[in-house]
Amino acid sequence: MVIALAVLVVILTAIIVIQYFTARTRSSSLMQIHNKLNEIIAGGTSEKLLVFTDDRAIIPLLIEINHLLEYNQQREANFLKMEQSMRKMTSNISHDLKTPLTVVLGYIETINLDPDMSAEERKVLLSRVHAKANEVLELIRQFFDLARLESGDKPIPLSQIHMNDICGKNMLAFYDTLTVKGFEVSIEIPDKPLLVWGNEEALDRVLNNLIANAIQHGGEGMTIGLTLRADNDFVYVDIWDRGKGIDELHQDRVFERMYTLEDSRNKSYQGSGLGLTITKRLVEAQGGTIRIYSKPYEKTMFTIKLKRTAFTA
Repeated sequence: MVIALAVLVVILTAIIVIQYFTARTRSSSLMQIHNKLNEIIAGGTSEKLLVFTDDRAIIPLLIEINHLLEYNQQREANFLKMEQSMRKMTSNISHDLKTPLTVVLGYIETINLDPDMSAEERKVLLSRVHAKANEVLELIRQFFDLARLESGDKPIPLSQIHMNDICGKNMLAFYDTLTVKGFEVSIEIPDKPLLVWGNEEALDRVLNNLIANAIQHGGEGMTIGLTLRADNDFVYVDIWDRGKGIDELHQDRVFERMYTLEDSRNKSYQGSGLGLTITKRLVEAQGGTIRIYSKPYEKTMFTIKLKRTAFTA
């Protein structure tokens, strides 16, 4: 009996000792985690929490803390990127507003300082004032369009859209421009009706933007094309040209707001850097995607991808 009690006491003592050392080790690990976490937060670094331990209760905690750190670091990086983008956007919009307004003031001052100006000269200057004022209005309209799209305050109503008609109509709208400029035009629209779930007004604007963009920036190749195609699930619209293209380094950024590198196609639309951004937001608002492929002087192509719907006669 005494021996049994002695063995029991030894076992209990051993358990207590093991628990004591385990608690000390865990306490030390937690203190190490606490200190290291404070260092990472105070330093604002992108480090991960590295603590070597065999404690099975602490390992999952470390994993989750690192996931949280990674999430917060990504959010901070996105915030800084957005802040920089907003600063650039404010600067660019200020410049784009100031430039035409300065020209307008110059024309008005010229008219006021020359009372003997002929009616014909006055008419020419006033027409230029009108054109510049329209530039300012267009820039303001684009800025508010983008703000509305990104806020999601006004959802775009969707319905079944006949893409064959939409594509043909938008290419036809540029017929005179393409003819005068001497462009070679390639249009591939199948006879079979291809329908998508979208918004006609938004799609008109998207195609108008992309076709105008191809004419303006791909004009050196003197060729422009539109291809409508589909698979079982999606409808694709390719708008392409054979112009100078877009450098591979910039292709991932052409849809960013206010991205206006000299060779960037987002510099169109009065240089605001909003044109392709609005185009992308409109496509995404219809549940679609848009991507770019560019090989200079061979083919630069924007591809819109939309969910296909079944044709009902």
